[in-house]
Amino acid sequence: MSITSNKGTALITGASSGIGAIYADRLARRGYDLILVARNRDRLDSLASRLTTETGRTVEVVAADLGASEGIARVEEILRTDASITMLVNNAGVGATAPLLQSDPGKMDAMITLNVVALTRLTEAVAPKFVGRGTGTIINIASIVAVAPERLNGVYGGTKAFVLAFSQSLHHELADKGVRIQVVLPGATSTEFWDIAGLPVSNLPEAIVMSASDMVDAALAGLDQGELVTIPSLPDIADWNTFEAARQALGPNLSHSRPAERLLAS
Repeated sequence: MSITSNKGTALITGASSGIGAIYADRLARRGYDLILVARNRDRLDSLASRLTTETGRTVEVVAADLGASEGIARVEEILRTDASITMLVNNAGVGATAPLLQSDPGKMDAMITLNVVALTRLTEAVAPKFVGRGTGTIINIASIVAVAPERLNGVYGGTKAFVLAFSQSLHHELADKGVRIQVVLPGATSTEFWDIAGLPVSNLPEAIVMSASDMVDAALAGLDQGELVTIPSLPDIADWNTFEAARQALGPNLSHSRPAERLLAS
């Protein structure tokens, strides 16, 4: 099947499998050319070949390790210089399920580099170009642990809380400049993530695990509906709106010249 419309190029990180590969499929069918970034060149080549055959889109592959400064710098340069890029999907990430006291500090550092540093630098690389053009879309994949950090490893939860806060700040800063921001908070999703994190998905109750295809389709529906924050499994968006309204209601009292009365010495 050939897709004739052209919406520019979407650069997708972590694109060799799971959520990233499905984003590649869906966006190609929506009319985007693709730049697929991941470490596994063979998987990228296979996906690119299939998508080119099925959709007629141009698909470029970039084998890069975003956990290393050289890999980040390589993709930054593409984002700064490729004028065709109209969308960035920051999907690459890694998780952990063990408690902090049972975790390897080196692996925690590597998680922060991939989940936070790489995502931030790639966003910083493309955002000025989008602002200058007055259009562009940035999709950041976070997790429900951004608002429920007790559920998994605390460093992982902290990195995803960063992604949520960063996305909300980007929206505040860039929305009036024509740049669209969406942050997606998946729950448990059936991907290789769980094997890498140390808890195979087969250990989770089936009732809480969503397929990666359903997750991405729901996230893109949220994008189409104009959501800033999309939680694919949340039945009623009013629940998120209530949560967000409560956060906003704290605003007037977050900074005063004197401590609260309840904290003054009696």
